[in-house]
Amino acid sequence: MSVKAVCVLKGAGEVEGTIHFSQTEADGPVTVTGKISGLEGGLHGFHVHEFGDATNGCMSAGPHYNPFGKTHGAPEDENRHAGDLGNVLANADGVADIKIDDRIISLTGVRSIIGRTIVVHAGKDDLGKGGNEESLKTGNAGGRLACGVVGITK
Repeated sequence: MSVKAVCVLKGAGEVEGTIHFSQTEADGPVTVTGKISGLEGGLHGFHVHEFGDATNGCMSAGPHYNPFGKTHGAPEDENRHAGDLGNVLANADGVADIKIDDRIISLTGVRSIIGRTIVVHAGKDDLGKGGNEESLKTGNAGGRLACGVVGITK
């Protein structure tokens, strides 16, 4: 088995990117690679959101993908949304190179992210450790800079 997917991120400003996903085993990790440009230097929350809906820009993507009803957390936490992929780090030129291996999301079956939206946020994701209610929902990552729907590719 080998499944691949892609997501083209577009934002209202100059933020854009292309993210690739690959999975070689049904229960194996998903490798996430790509590049996002047009960001301010620093950390930015990077999440899978529930809906593949762009009718109202990135806002119609809904909340973080959370099929197991957990609170927000870091990618390595047991208690986390399935869509919690942590932060991406943009360099001084505003470019974030992405390389993530995640064991919770999938490209097949009940945990599939195909048809869902990837969102890059304006601020740093506090990984659910911010000490307030919003931290346990969104990681206090701020506004939605750019988004795109994940689709199957060859």
